[in-house]
Amino acid sequence: MYKDNKNLHFKIISNKFKVRDFFNPPIKILKELDIKPGHYVLDFGCGPGSFSFAASRLVGSNGKVYALDINPLAIGKIKKIAIKKRFDNLQTILSDCKTGLDDNSIDLILLFDIYHELDGGFQVLKELYRVLKFDGILSVSDHHLTREEIIAGIMKNGLFKLQRENKKVYSFIK
Repeated sequence: MYKDNKNLHFKIISNKFKVRDFFNPPIKILKELDIKPGHYVLDFGCGPGSFSFAASRLVGSNGKVYALDINPLAIGKIKKIAIKKRFDNLQTILSDCKTGLDDNSIDLILLFDIYHELDGGFQVLKELYRVLKFDGILSVSDHHLTREEIIAGIMKNGLFKLQRENKKVYSFIK
C-alpha cells in the first residue's frame, strides 16, 4: 500500500513540476548560479530530474551531474530519459543520504524543494559538506519554508554560511 501511494505521489508531483517548469524553466534559475562547463553538480532530491537535465546541458561534456533521489521511480525515469536523449554526463544515485561520491568533488549542490522533507537534516548537511569542494556552493530553494527557516536551518550547525541571496535561491559556502 505504501509503495503504491509513494508512486502515485511521485506521478502527481512529476506532472505538477511539468507545469512549474513551463512557467519557470529550470535553465533560467540555474543560469543565476553561474554553472560553468566542466563543473560537477549534485542534484540532491532530484525528483523527475528537471534541474538535473538543465544542469547537464550547462556543464557540458567535460562536466558531470549526479541526480540523487530516494525514490526508485524517479531514478528509473531519469535513467530512461538520459539514455534516450543521450545525456552521457548524467549519473543517477539511489539514496536517502549517502552519495558515494569522493570528498571535495562537487562544485555545486542543488537542494531544491526537498529541505523541508529531510529527516535527519543534519546528517544530509554533513554529507553535502563532505562532498562539496572548498570553493563550492550549496544552493537551496524551498517554497515550503520562509527565508528565515532556510537560512537558520542550513547555518545552525556551523557547516555553511550564507554567501548570496538570489530571487528564489540561497547560496551557501563552507
